[in-house]
Amino acid sequence: MYQPEITPHLFRTEYSKIVAVLCKTFNLKYIETAEDIAADTFLKASETWALKGVPENPTAWLYTVAKNKARDHFKHLSVFENKISGKVDFGGQTINPEFEFSNQIIADSQLAMIFAVCNPVNAAEAQICLALQILCGFSVKEIAGAFLAKPEAIKKRLQRAREMLRNDHFQIKAPTQTEVTLRLDNVLTTLYLLFNEGYFSKTADELIRKDLCAEAMRLLLVLVENPLTNTSQTQALVALMCFQSSRIDARVNSENEAVLLDEQDQNAWDEPLIARGNYHLINAFESNDISRYHLEAAIAYWHTNPTAKNRWENILQLYDHLLLIAYSPAAAMNRIYALAKVHGNEVAIVEARDSDLPHNQHYHSLMGYLYGPAAIEQAITHYQQAMELSSSITEKNVLAKTIADLKAARF
Repeated sequence: MYQPEITPHLFRTEYSKIVAVLCKTFNLKYIETAEDIAADTFLKASETWALKGVPENPTAWLYTVAKNKARDHFKHLSVFENKISGKVDFGGQTINPEFEFSNQIIADSQLAMIFAVCNPVNAAEAQICLALQILCGFSVKEIAGAFLAKPEAIKKRLQRAREMLRNDHFQIKAPTQTEVTLRLDNVLTTLYLLFNEGYFSKTADELIRKDLCAEAMRLLLVLVENPLTNTSQTQALVALMCFQSSRIDARVNSENEAVLLDEQDQNAWDEPLIARGNYHLINAFESNDISRYHLEAAIAYWHTNPTAKNRWENILQLYDHLLLIAYSPAAAMNRIYALAKVHGNEVAIVEARDSDLPHNQHYHSLMGYLYGPAAIEQAITHYQQAMELSSSITEKNVLAKTIADLKAARF
């Protein structure tokens, strides 16, 4: 029986793998060639599976079709080139090589691809946008959500970035030590944004998108397994993702509503993932280099230890340090939440009101939470503003329920 939802899921997880392997195998100068072959593969899948049902191993089916389509493409190109010029030059590559979509080839290809795409010929934000689209399967709308930008601006940025890669003689190859040094920061930022879009989804009607979280972790583990890219920052980011992922199942209830940390069922936390996070965090702090990932992973560590003494005091200190080296409105709002836990809601409200935080839905949700216990009317007003500013149907529903609960509490 055909399951329509399986094709988008596989597109998210397998499209970028097909593109990376084809680019590296055929030494393609234009990513678009591999993207066209991958897109045709999924088009054939949607048509064939609707008629005949999903095969027993859909991933293997996709790889086989992609391989055949690639061979057909270069066979036709060979015939064309021979007729026009009498010879074919594919940069030393074989027209119809024998290759497989093995785990090792996929890992090597994606590692090479992400470093090729994160090329300093483009500005840092353009590199990250391009990597999110090519390697992570983000739509223009999803990238715009991650950067709080307009889709049209992102579309133009992507077009310019692709053109710059073409002009710089784009090539997929194993990264050198110099390339790793120059590009690793943007690679890690890309995977960080990918995970965050899954963990705090802004563009879907789900609060959590596990497929994005899993893909970010899979790509990050590719970096951990390579000596050139297994740095303290990489270890810290793995630790952060392990800690965050350990609480995924407890973060939403059966109605797909968000569950606050203090209200989560700790029995639903994944203890092996927490243990793995501890392992990577210890490895990360073996170096004297302290990055935002070290601090965020340490904060996440305290969140997985709810009975620890002075937990919120430690979290508040870590946020103070984090804001000094990597300020962001989200971190600033999280710090205010921690401040409320340590010094009370009134102190946190004063600091939030006096801050330069953007008055978006997250700010108003925070203010609604802070006002909730003692000033219901102000809380309702802020939650209503958050609801108006939110683009997520699920988030709107949760906010509406919170407002209804507060109104009922007035009587």
